[in-house]
Amino acid sequence: MSNTFLAVLTMQRWKIWLPSLQRRLALAQTSWQLCLLAMLGGLVAALLIILFRLAIIGIQLFFLDKSDDFSTVPADIRWMLPIGGAILIGLIAAITGYKHYRLGIPFVISRIKLKYGVMPFRNTFNQFFGGILALSSGFSVGREGPSVHLGAYGASTIGKYLQLPFNSIRILAGCGIAAGISASFNTPLAAVLFVMEVVLREYRVHVFIPIMLASVVGSLMTQAVFDNTSELALLDIVAISGWHLPYLVICGIIFGVIAYVFNSNLMFLLKLFKNWPLMVRLCLAGVITAAIGYAIPLAMGAETGAIFYAVNAPDDISLLVTIFIGKMLLTLFALGLGVPGGVIGPIFGIGIVLGTLLAIVPALVTGDNSLAGTYAVLGMAGLMAATMHAPLAALVAVMELAHNPTIIVPAMLVIATAYVTAVQLFNNKSIFLLQLDFLQMPYKLSPADDVLQKVGALAMLDTNYQLLDNPDDTAVMQALDNLTPPAQVLVRRGEGNDTQFFLASYDVQLSMTGDSPLQYTPLVGLSHQVTLAEVFAILDQPREGAVYIYKQQDPCQLIGIIRWDQVRSLLVKQNNLL
Repeated sequence: MSNTFLAVLTMQRWKIWLPSLQRRLALAQTSWQLCLLAMLGGLVAALLIILFRLAIIGIQLFFLDKSDDFSTVPADIRWMLPIGGAILIGLIAAITGYKHYRLGIPFVISRIKLKYGVMPFRNTFNQFFGGILALSSGFSVGREGPSVHLGAYGASTIGKYLQLPFNSIRILAGCGIAAGISASFNTPLAAVLFVMEVVLREYRVHVFIPIMLASVVGSLMTQAVFDNTSELALLDIVAISGWHLPYLVICGIIFGVIAYVFNSNLMFLLKLFKNWPLMVRLCLAGVITAAIGYAIPLAMGAETGAIFYAVNAPDDISLLVTIFIGKMLLTLFALGLGVPGGVIGPIFGIGIVLGTLLAIVPALVTGDNSLAGTYAVLGMAGLMAATMHAPLAALVAVMELAHNPTIIVPAMLVIATAYVTAVQLFNNKSIFLLQLDFLQMPYKLSPADDVLQKVGALAMLDTNYQLLDNPDDTAVMQALDNLTPPAQVLVRRGEGNDTQFFLASYDVQLSMTGDSPLQYTPLVGLSHQVTLAEVFAILDQPREGAVYIYKQQDPCQLIGIIRWDQVRSLLVKQNNLL
């Protein structure tokens, strides 16, 4: 009996507390409530990423001596891994439905902009298991693509469960992305900057704070499970003298050129195979990976193998060139043919190998063979900045992964040169935006929508109205006569599912003709989760009237209205958008 009473009491408190939380989060302001939810979302995202990484490591250790080192697998088995992985990925996609095979960072960016970061379950299912299979079987793809997708899903699901306003769900999705990247690479600050620079593409304090907290949670979780070391700890990073700086400019130009070559060829392959059935494309990717991996096993997998061989053979030009070419081809064909995975991991690997190659020149001049690690890290930073148009995230990622402040100034020079080269000389766009344009997935908002999507409808809810149930005209006229503007008179007609709401007003022209001066304008109902952007979409054409807001899943439960003049005043306040 006591347990039942406690459950009822808890439910009553929940019903009282939740609406106030929803209204608080509808505001575009920093709040401790949002910060707590951000940390919770970061925890869920980090747990998903940790499970994802442990699954990959566990599967790989069945046939690898060392995680991500496919050179330890006998050649007669190695070629079967990517082909088998491709078939299993295709089967999962067929079971869930091919229309749910839109995955990775470009898909998440589009969902963030147009669907407030709410991620479909089937796409996430594909991403989780497809990513595990792809990374376990040797495809040259990164784990950050699945990390971004899974992180956004985990955190946004909390907001979806609590029926929070969509503007706050979008922030939670960004929190999940930051926590996912942080949990994947243990780079909490770079994860925050990546979300702000690449995904959200805006810097606002009320967004930055919760995303930062979620990233901290992701980093702490991954440190608790995988300790605080990074793959770049294998590289010996030394300070370089000032005479290297002119050569670093040349290196930056080379990184910018390679970034353009990578982006343009990836888009060429996407367009070339776009009409091929998914299963055929995946199998072709498996065959190509098997063939190249049979000859160049060091090029298989994510970035870890490239780091290992850059450390152990920094002066073996033929080996490094072979790995570089093989890594480029494997990455381009894997991503171009639709293997689920990210681009950042392979870019790290390609940049590390290319940087190690470029270190051979100063090593020959000075006789100092200790420069390879420094140039490897610079290659990673320059290629990431130019490929993804994320110079600040690239710089901070290098700082966090290298744990060496002497890399900052050279990295800044290389990143700036690579970025300017790619953008100005080749008009190279971000690989993610190129993919979004190719997939015809919208990601741009009008200036008005960009402002209005940040404010939930509950933040401007107007309850200054009189609601009449099935009244006659006389009662409506009396209510209008006693009205004090800007109050409104609403009329509810019908019952149950047939209920309709109307805005009552006087029409002077009708009164002049002798007809009843009353006018009843039907009101469109919107869920309490919507933002002012959805309100604007309905009221923009007439530029008058109102919409009514109801509790989710119950259009008959009116909780307030939003008038056109409220929306208009917000837009006028924000940069005169009307």
